[in-house]
Amino acid sequence: MEMIRLKYGNTNTFLVGGRLLVDTDYAGTLPAFYRALKANGFRLEQITHVIATHWHPDHCGLIGALQRHGVRLILPEVQRAFVHASDPIFERDRLRYVPVDERLAEIIPVEDSRAYLQAIGIAGELLATPSHSADGVSVMLDSGDCIVGDMQPRALAEGYEDNAALLADWDRIMRCQPKRILYAHWPEEWMGG
Repeated sequence: MEMIRLKYGNTNTFLVGGRLLVDTDYAGTLPAFYRALKANGFRLEQITHVIATHWHPDHCGLIGALQRHGVRLILPEVQRAFVHASDPIFERDRLRYVPVDERLAEIIPVEDSRAYLQAIGIAGELLATPSHSADGVSVMLDSGDCIVGDMQPRALAEGYEDNAALLADWDRIMRCQPKRILYAHWPEEWMGG
C-alpha cells in the first residue's frame, strides 16, 4: 500500500493508499497542505478519511476544514472526549480554524478498527498507545508501517518520565512486528530484520 509523507508545516502527516490521511498540521496550514498534495500528484477529492493520532493542535488543525470538503473523520472512542481540546488554543491564536463536527465522525472502538479500515480499503488496525497522550492511537498497517504520532522512540524510554507506559505501548506495537516506524517529529526508523 502506497504511503506518502506530507510535510507542509511542523508535523509529518501521512497519506495511506491515497485516501486515508493520518494527522494534519496546525490550523492555518490549509494552503500549504493543498500545495503538498499537488506536489505529490494528489487532489483533496481523493482523500476519503482522516484520523488524528491524538488531539494536540499540531495533529488536528485541519480536520474540521477537511470535513467541510467531505472527508470523513475516523474517531476512535478513546478520543471522543478530546476532540475539542485544542479549540481554545486555535481561538486564542486567532487562526483560521474550522471546529470539528463530531456528529459527522465515524466513531469506532479501537478493537473494531481492523474491520472498519478493511471496509475502506486499508489493510491494518489502530492500536491504543496512550503514553504520550491519553487519547493516543497508532496506525499499524499490514505492510509493516506503523504511524505513532508523538510517541517517544523506544530507545529513549530509559529517560522518559513515564517509561512503564511508554514501554507498554512499544510492546503492543512490537507484537505486530513493524518494519518501519513513522513519527510526527522524528525521522523514520527501520526495524531490524
